[in-house]
This record gives sequence, C-alpha cells and structure tokens, in this order.
Amino acid sequence: TVAGGSARTKALMSLGFLDENGVLKTTSFQRFSGRANVESQVNDWVKAGLNLSASMTKSNSSGYTGSAYANVWYSAQFMAPIYPVWLKDETGKNLLDELGNKQLDYGVTRPNLHDFSSVGTLYDDKFINTGDNVSARTFLAIGSDQDKAGWLKGLKLTANFGVDYVSSNNTTFYNMYHGNAASSNGRLTKSNGRTLSFTFNQLLTWNRSFGNHTIDLLAGHEFYNYTYSYLMAQKTNLVDGILELRPGTTIADADSYSNAYKIESYLSRLNYNFKDKYYFSASFRTDGTSRFHKDSRWGNFWSVGANWRITQENFMKNVTWIDNLALKVSYGVQGNDDLGTLYAWQSFYDLGYPNAGFTGAMISSLENKDLKWEKNANFNVGLDARLFGGRLDLSFEYFNRLTSDMLLRYPMALSTGFTGYDANVGTMVNKGLELTLSAQLVDTRNFGWRVTFMGSRVNNKVLSLTEDAPQIVSGNYVYKEGLPIRTFYMAKSAGVDPANGARLYWVYDEKDEDGNPIDPYISSSYEKAAVSKWYFGSRIPDLYGSASMELTFFNSIDLSVMTTYSIGGQMYDALYVGAMNPMYTGNTWSKNALRRWQKPGDRTDVPRAGINAKFQPSDAYLIDDNMSMFNYLNGMDPQYNFSGSTDYVYSPNKTYTIGLNLNF
Repeated sequence: TVAGGSARTKALMSLGFLDENGVLKTTSFQRFSGRANVESQVNDWVKAGLNLSASMTKSNSSGYTGSAYANVWYSAQFMAPIYPVWLKDETGKNLLDELGNKQLDYGVTRPNLHDFSSVGTLYDDKFINTGDNVSARTFLAIGSDQDKAGWLKGLKLTANFGVDYVSSNNTTFYNMYHGNAASSNGRLTKSNGRTLSFTFNQLLTWNRSFGNHTIDLLAGHEFYNYTYSYLMAQKTNLVDGILELRPGTTIADADSYSNAYKIESYLSRLNYNFKDKYYFSASFRTDGTSRFHKDSRWGNFWSVGANWRITQENFMKNVTWIDNLALKVSYGVQGNDDLGTLYAWQSFYDLGYPNAGFTGAMISSLENKDLKWEKNANFNVGLDARLFGGRLDLSFEYFNRLTSDMLLRYPMALSTGFTGYDANVGTMVNKGLELTLSAQLVDTRNFGWRVTFMGSRVNNKVLSLTEDAPQIVSGNYVYKEGLPIRTFYMAKSAGVDPANGARLYWVYDEKDEDGNPIDPYISSSYEKAAVSKWYFGSRIPDLYGSASMELTFFNSIDLSVMTTYSIGGQMYDALYVGAMNPMYTGNTWSKNALRRWQKPGDRTDVPRAGINAKFQPSDAYLIDDNMSMFNYLNGMDPQYNFSGSTDYVYSPNKTYTIGLNLNF
C-alpha cells in the first residue's frame, strides 16, 4: 500500500495477493486484488473523488452436498469405517498401480457404495470457479462550509455513482471412470454468470449553526439497477485430461436466462439539536420496486427520534460520578420487498418442456397484483451512561417491532396443482431488551483490563395469518397465530415400548375448536404419529449475546478474547437423527445406539435397531441449547444457523493468527 498527496489532493494505491489451502484436500483459494483512491478539493466550492477496486479469484472446491456418498462431510461422519480408502488385496496390503502408487478404492464390487469414493472425488472430479470483480465509486460535491460563501454556506449538492461488475465462470467435471458420470464416459459443465449493478443518487444538504441551534437538512433521489445473465452448456463422452467442451461428442444440456431488478427512492431527513442537549430527527422516504405490480409498487416510510443528554442540564452539574447520561427514543416504519424472487407478482410459465419438435410450457407460478411492501414498525427507547470517569459504560434498550403484511407463501390445496402463491400474510411482533455493560477493572500506565458483557432477549409471536389458514405448515415447522415464528411442529415421543422396542408416540384422533388434542393416547403407529403433530419450542433462545475481555500491556501489546453464548432455544439435529436412523446398510451409528432396546423388558430411550426403518421426526431429537453444550452430542454446532436444524457441511474450525505491524 502506498499513500500520499498534498494539501488539496490525496491518493492511495494498494496491491494484494492471497493464496490459501482449504480444509479439504485439493481445495484452495487464490485472489489478486488492487485498489486506487484519489480525492481532491478542486477549489473552495468543488470536491471530487474516485475509488476503483478490482480482483481476480480462483477456487477449487467440493461440489457434493447433502447425504450424497461423495460428500466428504457426510461420508467422514456417517459412513462406517469398514470401507478402505485405498484398494487392498485379500491380505490387507495396498494394491499398487504400474507406477507403484496406491490406488483409491471405488468399491466396484461392493453392493453398497458401489463405484464411489468420497476421497477419490476430491482428486478425480473438478469444481473450479474463476471470478472477476470490478467496483467503482465516484462523487462530485458542489458547495462550501466557509464563511465567505455567505448565505450559501452549508449548502451542498452531491452526486454519487457506484457500479459493480462481477463475472463468474464455473467448471464442473465428473470423471469418466467412477461415480456419477462413469456410464456416460464423463460429464463436463461450463457456466458463466454476469452481474452488473449500479447506484446513482443526488443529495442536496444544508448544515448550519445559529447560536445554540444546529440544523441539518437532506433531500435526495436514488436509483438502483441490477441485471444478471446466465449461460450454461454440458457435454458427455469426453476426452480424458481436457476440461473443455469441444472434444465432447454429446450435448447433454444447455440453458440461459437473465434477471433484472430496479428500485427508485425519494428521501428526506431533518436533524436538529439545541445546545448539544436536545436532539431531534425525522425522515421520510418513498420507494418503488420492480418486484411488485405498478399499481402497488410504491411504499412510504418514515421515522422520528429524540435524544436528551441529561448530563447537560444544570441540575446534573454537581453529580461528578456521572460523565454522560442520555435518554433516547425513536419510532419509525421501514419496508421490505425481498421474498426470494424478483418477479413476485407475475404469473410465469416454465418453457423447459419441449414436446417432440415443438415448444412446450407449463404454468409454474400464480400472479398476485395486490402484492405490496412488508412493513416493520419499530419503537425503541434506551438509556446510555458513562460513569466514574469512564470506568463503567452502560447501554440499555427496549424494542418493539411490529411486522405487518408479511411476505410469505399463501397456502393452497394440492388439488389445485400449486402449493401456494406469494402474498402479504399476517402480522408478527418482536419485543425485547438489549443490555451492554463495559467495565475498566484496571487502568494503570503499564496494564489495562476491560471486560464487556452483552445480552439480548426477544419475545416473538405471530399475531395473525389468513382468514382461511390460521397456521401454515412447512416441514417440521409451523407459522401459527399466538406462537413464535417457525415453531417446531412434529410428533410427540412417548418413549420406547419395553416389550418390543418400538418407538411410542402420543397421538390423537381429533382436536377441539382451539386446536388442542382431545383424549390423546399412546401408540406405536407410524401413520398415526404422522398426522398427530404437536407444538414445541422454536430456535429463538431465552438469552443470547457475548462476553469479551481486553488486556493491554505497556501500551504496546494487546490481547482480546470474545465468546458468544446462547441459552435456551430448540435445535433439531438432523445429523444425529441420521446417525440414529441410518438410510443405508453402510451407515455408521451414533454410539448412543449401544443403549438401544435389545430384548423384552429393556427400558431405554433408544428404540430397537433397524436399517431404513420408518420413524417420525419428534421431540425426542430436539435439543435445548445451553451455554457450553455440556451434553451427549459432541460436535454439534448450536450456532450453525438460525433455522433450527443442521446439515452435512463444513464443521467449525480453529484458526490461529499472528501478525506484526511496522510503521516508519
């Protein structure tokens, strides 16, 4: 990095290179990057700047996911260790090739895991991505804060323009000898994705102080445009060693499409403060999005807020142990148009169904011209304090967020041919508290010690959904009035039958008007359990946050430690479920299977063993999180995601970093 300049102009240039190996064998990432900035005060009235950055990346990865044999994260944990990595003879010795190298065991003679090797796919299959990224930011500001500007002082017109270009090229190769593409003599896919987006805004601001009064006004316009194009081709029957499409003899697939998204905004803001004691702010904006129909694509959003610095009052002047005390309150409404699709209101046809030589189409989505912005009304009130000369910092805040016109799938009967359509469905509320405490325990010339605790608690509840459907079921989850969002909805375990080792469930035949089961009873019927669902907790914890510590030695050496915590909240560990209910003969088992039912009279919580045995997801596999995960599921990551489940993916890894900074 090189930086320099003059009193009016400053410039910076930097170049970087990163090369690192992945957690898996053969995986890696490389990046070349560069950046150049220049900013100039052209004269007393004009200021301009330009920021350019570019990078080229290349990565090798593993493209297998889920419970595929070839997914290393699956096979390493859940395939039995009886299968060798290297090809062996009858005595257990490695079989070498003609060059004396060990050969990977693809199990061509095995009835299970036939012709697959999760280690072999890391070497013989290729998943390569190359990317080019270019970003540019430029601005031009006209105006002055100098007194000689007269009545124009503090008035500025600024134009900002930003553009981002991303090109991604993917190569996916399945080898011709083993695995997925052996029957087609190899399969090669080449794809290219191109993203171009830009933002252009024009902002008029006025900032002036008049005695005890300071006013800051803003009015502006912004436009955002996004386009994406995709092109893909695939061939089979390849030539070994050439990762290009031309030698392939058979076209297996080809596809292309493009996406577009635009949003336009008009915005305004007022900030006012009196004597650095009373602060007031207000904002208003209107946004139009291409995701919704032209008659309902615009939404109006606003906010107001105030801050009172209590320590600036005369009655606080003699309170020496309080350095700063401020009370803040705000209320506002924000919008959300993101529901996972760019064309939510439109009805679409899938044209990928050719009929002989004729074009074929099938309707794939239903239109909803009434679709509109999801609104989030936020009320916040809080207190900030600094005490005892900065020894103790305290921040406390209460929030209440009401989400209305939620963007969800409106359910439909399967007999219609659709599962549902995108709509504004219901309201939801989040109420909670946030607390931050930071204390300087030691503060000397040679040693400093500061600790910080952060805690949050949120109460979530769905207030209403639709008149036709007071609840929406999605897999093991349910959206239901009066319950937290994504509440677990599954069978209820009643233990294990000591007579035959079958899993028992609490089931029922009917519900009352409020949806409560009538006269539940215990049954081992898988079919009964499948239609006798119960409501359980959600992923939302009772308390979550972080605790950190900072140590300073001789004003030159710093050491910081931070840990996050989450207390309460439910997790459905799908990996553990798979280890207790194997799908294949070659699956390994969790060690908890050792305490399974084995003979009449055994009393245990683990039912009898069975391959591909029927079972219902139930609360028997729900885990109640705690601070340090002191339970029998070693290795489960309670913060894997906030959906409440797990998957066969990268496990958490430990990283040590040592750095040295030299300034001349």
